[in-house]
Amino acid sequence: MGKISSILQAAQQRAKDKKLPYEGALYPDEAYEILQAAPGAKLVDVRCRAELDWVGRIPESVELEWLTYPGMKANSNFSAELQQQVDKEALVLFICRSGARSHAAATLATQTGFHDCYNVLEGFEGDKDSNGHRNLLNGWRAAGLPWAQS
Repeated sequence: MGKISSILQAAQQRAKDKKLPYEGALYPDEAYEILQAAPGAKLVDVRCRAELDWVGRIPESVELEWLTYPGMKANSNFSAELQQQVDKEALVLFICRSGARSHAAATLATQTGFHDCYNVLEGFEGDKDSNGHRNLLNGWRAAGLPWAQS
């Protein structure tokens, strides 16, 4: 079995163990490996525009707000926008700040006919440390994966 198959199998087992309603759950470094090696795989960043502008962006990701800023209201066009920007047959990885909104997005995408949906655990900024700060314990940025400041 190849490395990509092994990563996806582990992610699928995590989803099964946690009874998640989508295909799998990946750690940031695993998600990055998948994106590098799986042609057609898409990373959908569901953070709001303010987060993307002020905190940072992941190059080549599809940026699609789950909650709109200001007000953090549900994006009622999320499903339609996702279908316009991402092929339903693609391997789709969802990421947000910490993994909560991306969990919801992966769930909805699965319910609307996307078959290979994965949530990126820990998200872009990761969990809070004992001082309430992110970007230190885990997550995309703490793992040293590619991102850009606006």
